[in-house]
Amino acid sequence: MKLPLRSAQQNSVKLLQITDTHLFASDDDSLLSINTEQSFKAVVEAVAQDSYDFDAIISSGDICQDHSEGAYKKFAAGIERLKQPCFWLPGNHDEQSAMQSVLPSPQIKQESHVLLGDSWQMVLLDSQVVGVPHGRLSDSQLDLLEQKLTEHSDRHCLVLLHHHPVPAGSAWLDQHILKNSDEFWQKIGRFPMVKAVVCGHIHQELDKVVKQVRVLATPSTCVQFKPISDDFALDDLAPGWRELELHDDGTITTQVKRLPAGQFLPDFNAAGY
Repeated sequence: MKLPLRSAQQNSVKLLQITDTHLFASDDDSLLSINTEQSFKAVVEAVAQDSYDFDAIISSGDICQDHSEGAYKKFAAGIERLKQPCFWLPGNHDEQSAMQSVLPSPQIKQESHVLLGDSWQMVLLDSQVVGVPHGRLSDSQLDLLEQKLTEHSDRHCLVLLHHHPVPAGSAWLDQHILKNSDEFWQKIGRFPMVKAVVCGHIHQELDKVVKQVRVLATPSTCVQFKPISDDFALDDLAPGWRELELHDDGTITTQVKRLPAGQFLPDFNAAGY
């Protein structure tokens, strides 16, 4: 599909990334002592009050924590406040059959490929392996990536998936990495129009360049994992989101924003989740 932009005269595409909301059907359930519905609503409200005029929302997985239709209904109701189209891909916690019983909706799309303006494209990949936390791209997903990059070789490309395709530097998280990342990077390496890979999963900010491709991970709207920690550890940073601006020359301007410090602190005594 082709995404209508805010203005036919604009020379960049602006995206908002919201990830790892981990919602429950119940209003009272929490993840590591954070009520994920409340933190999600606080992020949406902060975005709505901001001046960032984005073209679309990207939700990079783990929308749901309890595999329920009710959680996806909460996401759909909450994201409606932001009005712009939302593109979704699954994370390891998502139940796709429950999601698909609620969506797509007029606002929330499940697309694997989107044309953005005149210069960019976005490929959304499914890295979920049902029942386990790590990721893997199937042959069909790798073929999809190659197909779209070949068909639209005149466009810069943003690749999205849930699992991180490079080590984050934390042993406990990196055992849940994209397991066939070598195949992924071999595929990417043949197409210099790929400018960035955007993911969720690690509940922290990451911005590094790998093989001339920028790799960006984004804080969760709820719990934050402490960077560079071999064992499970939580961070005291507030929930966040990412803004991305894709320029016609292939460059990307991006920043992470967060709720005010001290909001939605987790149970730091937790040994896992």
